Amino acid sequence: MSGRPELTHLSIPPDLFTLLRCPICRGSLASLDHGLSCPSCGRRFPEVRGVLRFVDEGNYADSFGYQWRRFERTQLDRADRDLSELDFARKTGLKPQDLKGKLVLDVGCGMGRFAEVVTRWGARVIGIDLSAAAEVAARNLSDREFVAFQADVFSLPFAPDTFDCIYSMGVLHHTPDCENAVKALPQYLKPGGTLAVWLYSGYNKWYRFSDQYRKITHRMSPRTLHSFFRVAVPFFYWLDRGLRVVPIVGKPVAGMVHHVFPVNRHSDPEVRVLDTLDWYSPQYQSKHTYEQVFRWFESCGLEGLSVGDVAVGVRGRKPLGNARS
Repeated sequence: MSGRPELTHLSIPPDLFTLLRCPICRGSLASLDHGLSCPSCGRRFPEVRGVLRFVDEGNYADSFGYQWRRFERTQLDRADRDLSELDFARKTGLKPQDLKGKLVLDVGCGMGRFAEVVTRWGARVIGIDLSAAAEVAARNLSDREFVAFQADVFSLPFAPDTFDCIYSMGVLHHTPDCENAVKALPQYLKPGGTLAVWLYSGYNKWYRFSDQYRKITHRMSPRTLHSFFRVAVPFFYWLDRGLRVVPIVGKPVAGMVHHVFPVNRHSDPEVRVLDTLDWYSPQYQSKHTYEQVFRWFESCGLEGLSVGDVAVGVRGRKPLGNARS
């Protein structure tokens, strides 16, 4: 942890407050001490540790809350590293000029890795996360045009036709129903607005071993799993590297080891452990093809579909004049 103080008050700019809706009945919300309420259905949404909660505690995304508290700044760009910016651009195809001055929704913001990039590009960003990672994002980006909420993609607390751009990076495949999670988003776009998603690829065959292991690992506590990977990831990483220098049989054997016992091979040791934990801890993890995602986008009326440089990234635009009441 960084040792930064917890946020004690969340200030929502007036223009953003008018865009909020009750995720239960879709009514307008009213301000309360330490939260919001819905006059229509009586539901209250508390502010806890500086973040408005539109969901109850305890859900299938809890492992991500642990993960991003433990690795709260690991993937943030800094002066000597712009990996998150490059990753975002390659997977979405978006550029700074596409987002400057725009209101953007980050679905599954985690600790704010990509929201940091987009605010740096000049956008105002609202980040939502089902887990308590929203707290971490709020701390990391407290000096930016950024607000974080803990909310569910299937019942977002926003009015229709709100955002110029919505993106979700490596998140929706961790929901119980990725297709309907994607289809839930276009209603919140302004006419002419852009939706960009990046999902795990269904084209990679090496997933089958890790998927079998994940039937067990997702049931383990995130803390226990993290302790295990702090030992296992360095072991398999260095075993793989060591085998590759063995004459004749080294590379084939190393490839088999990596295929049967997949761990991340990033150059940064902390990122290796983080990404391996991220892979094995979720309860849900689906994989998808361009054909699937294109059908989903088209069924929502999105047009101008294009792909990013990394599978499976898809971007589409809501037609002009296609506004919801």
